[in-house]
Amino acid sequence: MAYIEWDQYQSTGFYDELLAEPGVPRPSAQMLCQYLAGLEEREIRDLKTAAEVAIQVMGISFTVYSDGNMIDRAWPFDIVPRVIPLDEWERVEQGLKQRVKALNMFIDDLYNDQRIIKDGVFPAELLEQSVNFRQQCVGIHPPGGIWAHICGSDLVRDKDGTIYVLEDNLRIPSGVSYMLENRNVTKRVMPELFETGRILPVDDYPAQLYDMLSAMSPRKDHEPSIVVMTPGIYNSAYYEHAFLAQQMGVDLVEGSDLIVGTDDCVYMRTIDGLVRVDVIYRRVDDLFIDPEAFNPESALGVSGLMRAWRNGNVALCNAPGAGVADDKVVYAYVPDIIRYYLDAEPILANVPSYLCMKDDDREYVLANLDKLVVKPANESGGYGMLVGPHATPEQRAAFAERIKADPRNYMAQPTLALSVAPTLTENGVEARHVDLRPFILSSGVDTYVTTGGLTRVALVKGSLVVNSSQGGGSKDTWIVDTRGLGA
Repeated sequence: MAYIEWDQYQSTGFYDELLAEPGVPRPSAQMLCQYLAGLEEREIRDLKTAAEVAIQVMGISFTVYSDGNMIDRAWPFDIVPRVIPLDEWERVEQGLKQRVKALNMFIDDLYNDQRIIKDGVFPAELLEQSVNFRQQCVGIHPPGGIWAHICGSDLVRDKDGTIYVLEDNLRIPSGVSYMLENRNVTKRVMPELFETGRILPVDDYPAQLYDMLSAMSPRKDHEPSIVVMTPGIYNSAYYEHAFLAQQMGVDLVEGSDLIVGTDDCVYMRTIDGLVRVDVIYRRVDDLFIDPEAFNPESALGVSGLMRAWRNGNVALCNAPGAGVADDKVVYAYVPDIIRYYLDAEPILANVPSYLCMKDDDREYVLANLDKLVVKPANESGGYGMLVGPHATPEQRAAFAERIKADPRNYMAQPTLALSVAPTLTENGVEARHVDLRPFILSSGVDTYVTTGGLTRVALVKGSLVVNSSQGGGSKDTWIVDTRGLGA
């Protein structure tokens, strides 16, 4: 007897990524739904077990911080993929390219002419109070005007099917390794589903990343020397740092492995002596990359690194200071930023937002905390936010005081009816909320967008929090070519 009966599956009130209505798969998901409907409970459980074993064998893990302890956990993975048709994805891809182009122009402008402020489009006080604006970067023009070479933009879909950009991650976006590993696991446990060729591949990302980093090298007449710079094994994203270095065939280094010479060039210590480094894909936060320029007590960085970068002797990805646009309050201005720099309407919409620094917006937020999601400007991973409808009166009251004490640091958005996807649970297949993080690579010449991205899923029933650090999991994301399927 079939374990999954799609006409019994319910996602009432939400846009479902796989089914148009109970028992009716969307054209792009028809193959997947038919395949799963033909499996018995034992076979479904075997697939789940096979995926868990593969994750253990492949060593796919992430680190969470709890009560001062670091806990290494196996990557939480759901075997039912999320499916998006190619024709829809092509529009999303164009929207992401547009958005990242405008954001890079915005960052370059802020550190130089500040035309957008002079023209009254972006408030000067917002920049003055930004915790991610780096005075050390003023006057610098990176090659091609690219500051955020790698961006991870979080997308959500509302109940009417509209895809919104929820936020942009421009400092040190993480998660792409899990996108790649999700596909590897799915191919291991359900290889027959990939035989038609309709599911677009994702495995070109490491090659695309390497090519982008190579193009950044200041020495055009040499084979570029590229390294991935990690804070070390205790960082929550260390698995990804090691994975990407291994996939690209480059060295994984810590700050202590590098030195800046008297010529203001960066060198890597090796058993054969010093080797010059051209490009650093750094996974260390701005304030810790150079104790000479930033935090003098940092043991994670390289003294003189900013000098080497400013003089054009090494390329840094992402550039220091790119986080000035990675701010949930700045996010509200991105549609205007696109219009200002590109003279075009945004292809992808923002979620409607309220800025607590504005008196009228703040009054509305404080009066409607039970209906809104409130976020601090510069936290990530789901930390420090208030999901009003799921919070207690005491939690909302405490959050109101935080907003009043520091209004610049908070913005709010309506609680969207996030789309759902069928997810395997202890009670069978049930609807769970999902989001999506595609990754965009910008070289200054070409822009590359991953085929889909990292789908994160709220494993707790009714929860809107998808972050793995907050109990979420993930799914493989399929971009399916529906041409010829009547889509």
